[in-house]
Amino acid sequence: MASSAAETLIGAAVIAVAAGFLVYGAQTADLGPTGSDRYELKAAFRKVEGVSVGADVKIAGVKVGSVASLELDPGTYQAVAMLTIDSTVKLPDDSDAAIQSEGLLGGNYVAITPGGSDLMLAPGEEILYTQGSVNLMDLVGRAISSSGASD
Repeated sequence: MASSAAETLIGAAVIAVAAGFLVYGAQTADLGPTGSDRYELKAAFRKVEGVSVGADVKIAGVKVGSVASLELDPGTYQAVAMLTIDSTVKLPDDSDAAIQSEGLLGGNYVAITPGGSDLMLAPGEEILYTQGSVNLMDLVGRAISSSGASD
């Protein structure tokens, strides 16, 4: 009987921990439906390495949205990202978007720098000024090869 009660308590604890992970995941994953509280903007990048659907969109380090989709434009061979932005955030039409790294081991996100224009981007419009991701291994390779060339 004692082992049966212990197994029941351990099982209940495992279920409680699993439920806690599910609640935490739902809160941080931004799984809510895209409705009137968000709008979409388009941005075309040369490279989007390290960015995936669901990645953060940040302004000054504060999350204001997420990447809704990534597709290849067959005409320009650029990666087109659809970004969902919180409707309380209005972006000037001369804003720029860049792929930034969260650190050496972290993923990448889309960083938006608001411009100074009085005209705001409307839902569905495109952020024209973009900068693609930088491959860290390419930079290291270039630094090594350039330091070897000076010998």
